[in-house]
Amino acid sequence: MSAVILLRRLLVPVFMILVLLPTELRAQDSASRFRIEVEAGAVWQSENDVEIPNDGSASRFSLTDLVGTGPWAAGRLYVTWQPGARHSLRLLAAPLSLSEAGVVRAPIRFAGETYAAGAVARATYTFNSYRLTYRYRIHAGDRITAWIGLTSKIRDAVIALEQGAIASRKEDLGFVPLLHLSGEWRCAEAWRVSLDADVIAGGPGRAEDVAVKLGRDLGARWAVEAGYRLVEGGADVTDVYTFAWLHYAVVGIKRHW
Repeated sequence: MSAVILLRRLLVPVFMILVLLPTELRAQDSASRFRIEVEAGAVWQSENDVEIPNDGSASRFSLTDLVGTGPWAAGRLYVTWQPGARHSLRLLAAPLSLSEAGVVRAPIRFAGETYAAGAVARATYTFNSYRLTYRYRIHAGDRITAWIGLTSKIRDAVIALEQGAIASRKEDLGFVPLLHLSGEWRCAEAWRVSLDADVIAGGPGRAEDVAVKLGRDLGARWAVEAGYRLVEGGADVTDVYTFAWLHYAVVGIKRHW
């Protein structure tokens, strides 16, 4: 299933919920306890290097050289519950799938098959991310709010090549723990700058998902945002070598209850 189709199936019911749910939900206090955020935009890749397996029997090649830098459609959905003033739980669904054809410049040995130079091959790169984040508010001032927490990430990744009757692929489904950091600066009455990051580094791999956005409140319950997101990382192990730099231009809409 393509990322565009999956996003459509996710976003249509979400927009219905945003419109149809009552403005207020009964809660123990007047603070907003629930938030739904829809983010959409375009993604480019500046680097995407692959070698599978990573044992000297395969070629290290660039998906960026093969299929280009993009852009492609991308999006994500956040659902946040804040049971108390200092505690927050957040679910994230961030599907991403790129599929493009390009001319192979030099022979590629990938996942047990060899792809000839000078002929067209189709590459598929899927990196779906599903996360649950717990965060704790460590500062709440008149203008600045800061959170720290932990994120449990499920990574559903696929890299595949196809050239005529030849095809091979590498699938990877795994768990990744991440450190969560986020904050917000109220730079004016209705305006804010936000930072949101899930990161890990060390060992055979690393991962960074960092976004900087400018947001504006549209009344008490709605807000819009726009900004830049960087997703970078990969792994260098026996089964796989893969590192990518992905750049997003994003806009989003939030509703609080």
